[in-house]
Amino acid sequence: MSEYMPLDGVRVVEMSHMIMGPSCGMFLGFLGAEVIKVEPPEGDKTRHLTGMGRGFFPTFNRGKRSITLDLKSEAGRAALDKLLETADIFVENFRDASLTEMGYSPDKCREKYPSLILASCKGFLHGPYENRTAMDEVVQMMTGMAYMTGPTGRPLRIGSSAND
Repeated sequence: MSEYMPLDGVRVVEMSHMIMGPSCGMFLGFLGAEVIKVEPPEGDKTRHLTGMGRGFFPTFNRGKRSITLDLKSEAGRAALDKLLETADIFVENFRDASLTEMGYSPDKCREKYPSLILASCKGFLHGPYENRTAMDEVVQMMTGMAYMTGPTGRPLRIGSSAND
């Protein structure tokens, strides 16, 4: 007797990097979804981290299928379109400007794939910071977390990625 998982039969196309987006895909996979991670030709930058980041890629991308697509090419975009046509969920964690440049803005995706669920994992939502990079250390500094951790007058990033 096989164990039923709540997301059996659900296909997720994930186009994300670092921790927040890959974590979303990882948890959907834990619930039984098939997760297909789309990486650029050079691979997810997280694959190449060293030090405390060395384990990020294998930790947050376990159980996923992975495909490399060059979204700067027509063939790469056509392949992603074919994938998205078969998907139930699209997970991404890019700035909207980057997605628009690639041809996959949220509005364009809603238009082309009306039944697709879009999971956009963003560090900053619409507002004055929406175009800022939201790396964990940036958020630690902006929120004051690093000021609580370091010595007086010398903010210090905490040892792990707390905000992702």
